[in-house]
Amino acid sequence: MNKKEIRIVYLGTPYISSIVLSKLLENNYNIVGVISQPDKPIGRKMIIEETPVKKVALAHNLPVFQPNKLNFEYDFLKNLKPDIILTMAYGQIISEDVLRIAKILPLNLHGSLLPKYRGASPIQASLFNGEKESGCTLMEMINKMDAGRMFYKSKFEITEDDNYDSLIIKTAEAAFKAFDDGIQDVIDQKNLGEIQNEDEATFTKKIKPEDQIINFDNDAKAIVHQIQALSSVPGAYFVYKNTKFKVLKAKYSASEAEKSGKILEFNKNSFLISAKNGAVSILEIQKEGKKVMPIKDFYNGNVNNFKVNDTIND
Repeated sequence: MNKKEIRIVYLGTPYISSIVLSKLLENNYNIVGVISQPDKPIGRKMIIEETPVKKVALAHNLPVFQPNKLNFEYDFLKNLKPDIILTMAYGQIISEDVLRIAKILPLNLHGSLLPKYRGASPIQASLFNGEKESGCTLMEMINKMDAGRMFYKSKFEITEDDNYDSLIIKTAEAAFKAFDDGIQDVIDQKNLGEIQNEDEATFTKKIKPEDQIINFDNDAKAIVHQIQALSSVPGAYFVYKNTKFKVLKAKYSASEAEKSGKILEFNKNSFLISAKNGAVSILEIQKEGKKVMPIKDFYNGNVNNFKVNDTIND
C-alpha cells in the first residue's frame, strides 16, 4: 500500500501539532479525520477559542471530534476505520482499546531523540539542559509514556540563538520529515522498529509556575538556558521593586561580581546582571503590562528604574 493511500486519523492539539497536520495535508496524505482536545477559554477575557489543530482541520473540511475523554468516547474514531492513528502532542493518555483500532499501527511523533526526554516537555528540556542537538522520533504508541518501538529519527542542530519558539518550528519540520521518510518502510514491514533501551531513558516534567522564576544565585549559563526554554511562553521572569519583568532573550557573559543579582551595567546597549559563574546579558525584556522591547528601547523608558550596583535578589 502506498503511504499516500493509507487512512490516517490525526490526533493533536497545540500549534506545533497544527504545523505537522498542515504539512501532511499539503503533501497529500489521506487524513480522514482529526481528534483534538476540547476548545478552552483563552486570555484575560476568557473567550472560547478553537484549538490550532481544529482550525487547520476545519479549513480543509475534515471531520473533527473533541471528546473530553477519548478512552470512553471513541466511536468516531472506530467508524473512520483508520490504517494509522497518528498523534503529535494530543494531550491525553490513550488506552489499549483505542490503540487497537488502528489496522496497521498507532504511531506517535515525539519531540526528542528517544529514549532521551520522554514525557510532557521534551523541547523545553533540551533547552534547559543546553543540548546541541535534538529532533523528532517516529515511534509506536503503546500504553506507556513514550516507550514504544522507534522507527525513524529526524535530527537538527540547536544553536545559541534558538529558544522554545524557534524549536517549535524546527521540531514540527523534523516531525513531518520523520513521518514522510519513515512511514513507507513501516507500512511495508521493512522497518520493524528498534526497542528502546530503558537504561538510557530520561524523563521530563510539566512546566510549573515556579520554573519561570529567575534566581540570580543560580549558574549564569543555566539561567540563559532557562530563558531560552521558556521564551516566549510562558516566559522566565524576575521581580524587582514589586514589578515583574519577563526576559525573552539573553546571552551568557563571563563578567563576574562578588554578589549575584547585582546590576553590573544598565545603558542603551547593555543590561548585565551578575549570577553564579558569570553574568546574564539581557537582550529582550517585557515589563508587566507593557510590550516586549529590545534593551535600547527598554532603557529609554526605564532609565531611572534600574541603577548600577543595585541588587535584583534584594
